[in-house]
Amino acid sequence: MKLWGIDLGGTKIECAVLESSDNMNVLIRKRIPTEADKGYEHIISQIKKLVDLVADELGERPQKIGFATPGVLDPATQTMKNCNTVCMNGNPMNKDLEAVLGIPVKLANDANCFALAEALMGAGKDYPNAEVVFGVIMGTGVGGGLVVHGKVIGGQHGIGGEWGHNILEENGDPCYCGKSGCVEKVIAGPALEKYYADNAETPLKLKEILERHEAGIDPIATATIERLLEYFGRAISTLTNVLDPNLIVIGGGVGNIDLLYTEGYERIKKYIFNDKKITTPIVKPLLGDSAGVFGAALL
Repeated sequence: MKLWGIDLGGTKIECAVLESSDNMNVLIRKRIPTEADKGYEHIISQIKKLVDLVADELGERPQKIGFATPGVLDPATQTMKNCNTVCMNGNPMNKDLEAVLGIPVKLANDANCFALAEALMGAGKDYPNAEVVFGVIMGTGVGGGLVVHGKVIGGQHGIGGEWGHNILEENGDPCYCGKSGCVEKVIAGPALEKYYADNAETPLKLKEILERHEAGIDPIATATIERLLEYFGRAISTLTNVLDPNLIVIGGGVGNIDLLYTEGYERIKKYIFNDKKITTPIVKPLLGDSAGVFGAALL
């Protein structure tokens, strides 16, 4: 049976169809604008439009379909929550999609779909014995997804893998979630840029901050990168102490910083509950921006 998946983003909706669970050859990929500013009902209609377009091109309709979403479906209320496309929040998206498409639908957070795709189709293929895979997103925000034995673990509240909203820095900056000093408010890209701007005369983008650190010409840039590496070590150690994953895959723009995999990896040893030793592979993803839609298909 062909595997259909949709990655529902704030600006685009993408559909991909894989040949089967045994042969993950990509048969078709197509995307259209989300047009989220037109509201929730319009997003639902755009999804149906995309499914119809792909079905016409493929010559058959899906029997079921998976969705990577920018938030989660609350298991208790069966409505969406934590979506940065805010018009989705509070709506029974699973029920509405099943009604308009006429087939079973499964929703998962986009970070969970990233983790699933990388575990089964991407970086995880080099670690076939990895029973527990954690997918980290470090970009404009910080999120994550947990995959155990090839299955996404959503959890009791649908928030499995949300390591970005644990407190990392006591008395740190306030977070939209209601806490202060969350992982996201310390090591996400905007948080690092804010730290630099608060201590320097001129704000810079993270790429420039990293370049100035590597050139050894800017003590504040070095302090910013040191902050990233130190708090990365603390945050990943906590994650490891709780889950002890066999593999960690890091996506997102901040995840492209090579120092995380060398100096950042060394910082984990200071805090891990394992005699200052860590053997968990921490690697970059292989699927790029395809991970979300492929993970949705694999649901």
